[in-house]
Amino acid sequence: MPSTDRPSVIRRVWSVWTRPVWERTALLALLAGTAVLYLWALGSSGWANSYYAAAAQAGTQNWEALLFGSFDAGNAITVDKPPAAMWLMGLSGRLFGFSAFSMLLPQALMGVAAVAMLYATVRRTSGAAAGLLAGLVLAVTPVAALMFRFNNPDALLVLLLITAAYCTVRAIQSTEFAASARWMTLTGVVVGFAFLTKMLQAFLPVPALALAFLIAAPFGLGRRIGALLMSGVALVISAGWYIALVSLWPADARPYIAGSTDNSLLQLALGYNGIERITGGDGPGGPMRDSLFFGGHAGITRLFGPSMGVEVSWLLPVALIGLLLLLWSSFRAPRTNLFRAGVLLWGGWLLVTGVVFSFMDGTVHPYYNIALAPAVAALVGMTVAHLWQRRDRLSGRLPLALLLTVSGAWAFALLSRTPDWMPALRWSVAVVAVLAAVAIAVAGGRSGRLPAVIAAVAIVAGLAGSASFALYNVAQGHSSGPGSMSGPPRPGGDEWPGGGHGGPGNSGPNPDLENLIRGANNRWAAATIGSFQAGDLELSTGKSLMAIGGFSGGDNSPTLAQFRQYVEDGAVHYFIVSDHKRGPGPGSPRGSGVEITEWVTAHFAKLDVGGTTVYDLEAPR
Repeated sequence: MPSTDRPSVIRRVWSVWTRPVWERTALLALLAGTAVLYLWALGSSGWANSYYAAAAQAGTQNWEALLFGSFDAGNAITVDKPPAAMWLMGLSGRLFGFSAFSMLLPQALMGVAAVAMLYATVRRTSGAAAGLLAGLVLAVTPVAALMFRFNNPDALLVLLLITAAYCTVRAIQSTEFAASARWMTLTGVVVGFAFLTKMLQAFLPVPALALAFLIAAPFGLGRRIGALLMSGVALVISAGWYIALVSLWPADARPYIAGSTDNSLLQLALGYNGIERITGGDGPGGPMRDSLFFGGHAGITRLFGPSMGVEVSWLLPVALIGLLLLLWSSFRAPRTNLFRAGVLLWGGWLLVTGVVFSFMDGTVHPYYNIALAPAVAALVGMTVAHLWQRRDRLSGRLPLALLLTVSGAWAFALLSRTPDWMPALRWSVAVVAVLAAVAIAVAGGRSGRLPAVIAAVAIVAGLAGSASFALYNVAQGHSSGPGSMSGPPRPGGDEWPGGGHGGPGNSGPNPDLENLIRGANNRWAAATIGSFQAGDLELSTGKSLMAIGGFSGGDNSPTLAQFRQYVEDGAVHYFIVSDHKRGPGPGSPRGSGVEITEWVTAHFAKLDVGGTTVYDLEAPR
């Protein structure tokens, strides 16, 4: 067991380089390979999700916009998430100049860091081989290769949650209560910042972190509970400071909090980004909610279904079976057993998050599954390493062979959903997996190099399907906003409900309109309903545009009275009649967009700009 004292940073770094050569070599290869995978042709997706890209650009133009995560540099309204991820992308743009590459660079680097942190966490409970395999599984998970090259907040969320798991393991591992309490306090701080990344989703692994510490920490029950309370206080402070800042800042001097009903960050967390995600609220319903872009039908099979299956479920059966095997094998271990603590941590993470994603009835997208990827990867690494260590016995080899056969069969099923894409791959994966499984059962317990060769072939067979979709994600651009999905197109997954590939798009570039916008020097060059056209124009012109009603036009901001005052003050030059098909965003029936549109069309001169209807708010009728 590694030492639990507090070595200096230099000593910690040195400890990595004093590990066995094979481990150092494998770790460097893993991190270098992950970096190549995530950085290769970075920016090929263009602006990726233009909603968040526009906010990142606004943050490079205005410090207040960066602080609040404003969609526009004029600070009319924020994006519908807290701003932590926008901070990183905006600062990168300020440092390197704003471009698609500089915006996505922090995301890719966070992906490499997440793989490294998962390795370090799993290694402490289950050894180097388990940690390395866990990191490899995470790196080639399709949804990870998608989102660590995309500009949604999920990349930062996952890195922070893995870091919280690492801190919890360190707290369990510490034999001095003061050191353990410090690590749990740091866990709370990290989860608090995860809340500032994606709100209540950050809390899904918290029960597993608390359970693992409460059971396994080597202290009396009172001290364990006290350390958890300290962690909770740290969480409240690390998340609460920003909520307090937004609440105390005069509402008329900051952007409106998009997605909220009362311009409150706390209401946004509990409503639109909280309960409504679970129960449905005012979100899209009926056929739209059951479409591939919205996760498909809710139920126990959703994670394996046509919408979510290819994102993370390639090795999910192995993780679930492995969880049962690991719990059984560690059932009689002492309370403080570190290995079982790791099983409880990752197993609890997988079960809680998986159940929520399976049954939530609100807005859910396939890429949410990146939050499951670390737990799946950790359990796969721990299970395989645990059984491989017992390969000299039939009770170790047969479960390994069974798990490999299961993974090959499920990969065959997933690849069969896109039968015209590399049709030979699914047969190759299935055949090699079965042959490797037989080899493990027959010869896995022998000495010499043969078991190592068999293990290498088995790893390739087990990861080939997942890696093929990960490579597809890297090779193909993804600019479909909230509807981003992994792998080649499949039936029912090529169009966003409401119009356009991957999102409610507009009719395409309009050079005349862009030139008109560039010539405006107002606080907002133009205003339009919703964010889809506004985001594209902000990115192409560098000007600030007001997205009336926020993401899908459903927020009641600005009100008609506020908009009329902006026009009287000369703050807005043009009003663009939206040419996108209204997306199924939550709350679309409410909002002030209809009233504002009626007022504008009745009082201002109408222009035709490259086929787009525009009203000049400086030219009254």
